[in-house]
Amino acid sequence: MVTVLRAHGLRIVIFVDDHAPAHVHVFGDGEAKINLADVDGAPALIWADRMSRAELRRAMRIVMEQQAFLHRRWEDIHGRTD
Repeated sequence: MVTVLRAHGLRIVIFVDDHAPAHVHVFGDGEAKINLADVDGAPALIWADRMSRAELRRAMRIVMEQQAFLHRRWEDIHGRTD
């Protein structure tokens, strides 16, 4: 597990033994799993557990704003997935 970003009280992690498609896990009071690019190219929520709506909105906003950086970090860890 590699913490790739900390922002606004959230920790964004990529697991080194994880699988495609490229995604991150976001930890705060709860946890969410977010794909870095859905069919339309935008990040997409896969699931969330014990996250408030406000925390989930914050997580999605951070992943959207940092999408290119997070995708580069995924490729650094896992190689290209396309």
